[in-house]
Amino acid sequence: MTTTDRGGAWWGFTATSFCSLSADPPAVLVCLAKDAQCHPAFVDARSWLVHVIHPDHAELAIRFATHGADKFATGDFHANERGLPLLHRYCAALECTTRSLCDAGDHTILIGQADNTQLGWDLPAVYFRRSFHRLAHP
Repeated sequence: MTTTDRGGAWWGFTATSFCSLSADPPAVLVCLAKDAQCHPAFVDARSWLVHVIHPDHAELAIRFATHGADKFATGDFHANERGLPLLHRYCAALECTTRSLCDAGDHTILIGQADNTQLGWDLPAVYFRRSFHRLAHP
């Protein structure tokens, strides 16, 4: 997940999962820990990106999950049309507009309308038993 704050700084975190919430309009939800450094930026954001990553991005996902790490130090990102950090290679990228925030104990549920979805050609990484795995081609 990536976004920008009001000053234009890039923020991101690794979500363990995201969930389809609605088909019409297309909407998703993601849970973010309230103690995450990026929590204020995402709570304040008007829009954000969900990246479904390729297995080659496992190290990037681990860095984005590490507290205090420079998330964008070596990532292959560029600003999209809205100025959001977009990974150059992805399996899917969903550009979302924040629709609501829900308090959920030590997490905030971010609900966003998927305004733009882009699909890549690669199969996504699957995180299972504490490591990333490749899906087999059918």
